[in-house]
Amino acid sequence: MADRLTLPTPAAMASVAAARIAPRLLPSSNTAAAAKLSFRSSLALKSLGSSPLFSPLFLAQKSAPRRLRSSRIGYSTASSPKCFASDPEQLKVAREDIKELLKTKFCHPILVRLGWHDAGTYNRNIEEWPQRGGANGSLRFEVELKHGANAGLVNALKLLQPIKDKYSNVTYADLFQLASATAIEEAGGPKIPMKYGRVDVSGPEECPEEGRLPDAGPPSPAAHLRDVFYRMGLNDKEIVALSGAHTLGRSRPDRSGWGKPETKYTKDGPGAPGGQSWTVQWLKFDNSYFKDIKERRDEDLLVLPTDAVLFEDPSFKEYAEKYAVDQDAFFRDYAEAHAKLSNLGAKFDPPEGFSI
Repeated sequence: MADRLTLPTPAAMASVAAARIAPRLLPSSNTAAAAKLSFRSSLALKSLGSSPLFSPLFLAQKSAPRRLRSSRIGYSTASSPKCFASDPEQLKVAREDIKELLKTKFCHPILVRLGWHDAGTYNRNIEEWPQRGGANGSLRFEVELKHGANAGLVNALKLLQPIKDKYSNVTYADLFQLASATAIEEAGGPKIPMKYGRVDVSGPEECPEEGRLPDAGPPSPAAHLRDVFYRMGLNDKEIVALSGAHTLGRSRPDRSGWGKPETKYTKDGPGAPGGQSWTVQWLKFDNSYFKDIKERRDEDLLVLPTDAVLFEDPSFKEYAEKYAVDQDAFFRDYAEAHAKLSNLGAKFDPPEGFSI
């Protein structure tokens, strides 16, 4: 007798088909991680003719930057298996790209200023993020770029945007602070003990209001500096140490209202000529700022009211005098203060941050 062929019932066939299909509907761990880390933000910037080299740090400006066009561009790239705000490996490679940028564009001062101005809006009296301000990438939006103190910083964004496009799993907040610290180090300054993992704000409605950054020529310079920096949770030593970063950069009167159109130290660049620097070698990070402010022997070097007060206020003067004669002490205190500033107001993922 021939064997009898038993056909499966329709219900059984449906069960087998479902079992075969089900695994295909579940994302792999790599796909899930990549999806979670997908970063959907990019800023299309207009080509601007102004030089990126102007960078008086925390200096209020009178003119506003040109308007930007923004767009939304989607990214989805493989990343670290850990779900951090930024991919550590991309950050490491981005740092090398920033070093190359510094070699060709001499943009150390403006990159330092970009990081400072993104972080310097922090208000320790506000607990909520991002209302408290700080290092959260908000400076990429036009509404904040138009603040008077941020005039010219669109040029820094223009320089960094290709790197951001290349490494899409690096947040703007981390990129700004990475560029700032790298610029200090590449100019001969101290190694900054940085950490990363800063989360970006998502839209311009989360930008801080104007007026949180310091002015260069307030009626009472010492009181003004303390009002602004104490609000950030910084002390007198940190105020003076951070002021020492003015060893880098120039001021242009057509942008800030301060300084000479050009001097013997700036008339030939590098980069676009002009402006007035605080030091003779304004692309070298050292303690020259304190020496030159103290001596005031060269009319071609800039001294703002907020610079002069460092040797007039008794508490500030203690540190300024020390840094003028002890560069190692300045470097130690500056590195600590810069790292602290770069973390102000930031929300980290992972919460403790990470080093690269």
